[in-house]
Order: sequence, then structure tokens, then C-alpha cells
Amino acid sequence: MHNYRLLVTGSLTAALIAGGLTVTAYALIRHDRSYSRPYAIPAAVPDSQVNLMELSPVPARPAPGFTLTDQDGRVLSLSAFRSQVVALAFMDPHCTDICPIVSDEFTDAYRDLGKLAGKVVFAAVNVNQYHSAVADVTAFSREHQLTSIPSWHFFTGPGPSLRAAWRNHNVAGQAPGPDAGIVHSSVVYFIDPRGRERYLASPQAGHTSSGASYPPPGQIAAWGRGIAQLAGLLAA
Repeated sequence: MHNYRLLVTGSLTAALIAGGLTVTAYALIRHDRSYSRPYAIPAAVPDSQVNLMELSPVPARPAPGFTLTDQDGRVLSLSAFRSQVVALAFMDPHCTDICPIVSDEFTDAYRDLGKLAGKVVFAAVNVNQYHSAVADVTAFSREHQLTSIPSWHFFTGPGPSLRAAWRNHNVAGQAPGPDAGIVHSSVVYFIDPRGRERYLASPQAGHTSSGASYPPPGQIAAWGRGIAQLAGLLAA
């Protein structure tokens, strides 16, 4: 279990507290006028990219392991990707908010990686215990063109295994019921070829007055480039 804490948005904090769950406050730097570049971010990554992705280093410790089933029915462990870089997110296969945006950012990143794409795995763990069938993650993967990434894995499994993965990666979430929206931390871990977590990023979305999510102008392409750059630096 890590001793650092993840960014949780104010709305997520309120929702989790209302649901009786304990959450932690910000531990990542909010990049504003008092912005100070986090230590240990490669110099090749510009400040603008660090700010956009709310990028922070994490202690270079072994990533917590899990064994789950991906969208093709393959049972795999995170350790199976040792020697490759892993970009690991946490997604809801019924999400219509931030998860489709992260999906687009992943597909852009895969294209931006070019020749290095074969050294990078794109993966997600299901955060919706009510929709945890392989068919659920398969449908989401197809709908959002994630199957165009040869190294894509959307992992799911029984409730206890999923909850252990969330807990071990400090991912907070609230699932009121099978027909309700899932509120969860939106994070992307970057894991190096030795299986160590190195960086943490926090995807964001804007929202219209009706509550519909949208990416701010240029965000998807810029995030794609950022994910590709970080993954490429770790793979080199």
C-alpha cells in the first residue's frame, strides 16, 4: 500500500463523503499561478505538458500486482508486462463522462508513439462492480476503438479482486447501484519496464451547464502527445 495519496476532485470528495466513504484531500500540486514544477519529471517534458496532465512523480516502487481477465477473456497478471511500459487507467465500461475522453487520449497516444508503440501496453481496470462481465469491457473497448491498439487490455473480474486493485492503487469510488453513474478517481499511472510506478497523471474534463462532459479545446491531442512522450521516455 502506498503512502502517497491521489488527487480527488471536489465533486468526487463530496459524493464519497455523502456515501459514507473516507477520502483523502489533494496531495498532488494544483498547477496555478503558484505552480512549482514537481521534482523528478524529465526535463524533456515541458511545463505546459506537466501542468495540463497534472503530472507528478511517485516513489519508484513495484506497482501493486493483480490478476484479472481482459476484454478477450485472457487471464493475465500485471507482472506479465514486465519489460514493457504500462499506461494504466481505471475506467467504467458504462461511463459517458471522462472514460471515453481517456480512451481517445490512449488511441492518440498509440498513434503518436510510432515505432515505440510495440514497447508500450495500454491498460485499464474496471471500476464498476455492477457491470463487471467480460462482455461489458469488450463492448466498451469496441465502441471507443480501443481494440485498434494491439496492446490494449481492459481488465475486469469478481468484486473482491477489483476492490483489491482499486485499494492497492489508491483509487476511490462510489457505486450507488447498477443503474447509477459511478463516481471514481480519474488517474493514469505510468509503470516502467521494471514494473515500477514512476508517474501519475490526472485526466480532466469540462462540463456544460447540463452536466455533459467535453474535453477542452486541444486536450485530447495534447494528452495523447503527453502520454506518448512519457511512455516513450520510459521505454527508451
